[in-house]
Amino acid sequence: MRETWHFINTKSNDPYYNMAVDEALMNFVSRGEIDPVIRFYTWNPATLSIGYFQKLTKEIDIEKVKEKGYGLVRRATGGRGVLHDKELTYSVIVPESHPNMPKTVTEAYRVISEGLLEGFKTLGFDAYFSIPKTKEARDKLKTPRSSVCFDAPSWYELVVEDRKIAGSAQTRQKGVILQHGSILQDIDVDELFDMFIYRNDRLKDKMKAAFIDKAVAINDLSDRHITLEEMETAFYEGFKKGLDIEYKPLIFTEAQLNEIKEIEEKYKSEEWTYRK
Repeated sequence: MRETWHFINTKSNDPYYNMAVDEALMNFVSRGEIDPVIRFYTWNPATLSIGYFQKLTKEIDIEKVKEKGYGLVRRATGGRGVLHDKELTYSVIVPESHPNMPKTVTEAYRVISEGLLEGFKTLGFDAYFSIPKTKEARDKLKTPRSSVCFDAPSWYELVVEDRKIAGSAQTRQKGVILQHGSILQDIDVDELFDMFIYRNDRLKDKMKAAFIDKAVAINDLSDRHITLEEMETAFYEGFKKGLDIEYKPLIFTEAQLNEIKEIEEKYKSEEWTYRK
């Protein structure tokens, strides 16, 4: 018998709601209110999310973000800046004690990402896991040069034709693993790089060129336009196969909806967004 996990697609919402739901799901799983859960969602407006440890005012051109009409939110997970626009975002929330979850972050990342791998295969891509082979490559991962996510594959990142096609981040709190990430449908590299601060234009151009060389969106690789609905179907099936699970729908209770609303206030606050 396959294990049954919850599944929910919360569709398009603002950045504060999106981050609040991920945090709330960790609480629900931690308290044993729900089983492990897979969630899909999208963003309205398009939003720049920054990693928990990023220095916002040093790395991000906040005025440019506002000028473009993008949302801005700090994630509970680490990693670098991501522009959530034309993409499907996923999250997986599962107890650390789950028998199929390895103890190390890297190995758990690989297990969860099997769902992504199967989703890309369903869409017809020859995707595989990136594994840094040399000590130099492994050392580079410890000191990323750029504030922009997707500029280099890390351990067990999903790549197609040697270019990173999905970016994910993981945190562990209250005995629970949260892994969430972006599956890019399309990307506007100029828009993305406009929102980051660089010492000079030459460095910005160099980093942008490196990014284009190392990262790619689904529709840059496909000979036809792949819709968001096709992505939702493919990755819904992908996680089911990759994690060897069945699904049951998750419907929030009134108490759970109230908890999400309370957590939203944290993500809306300047204290959280501008934290040092």
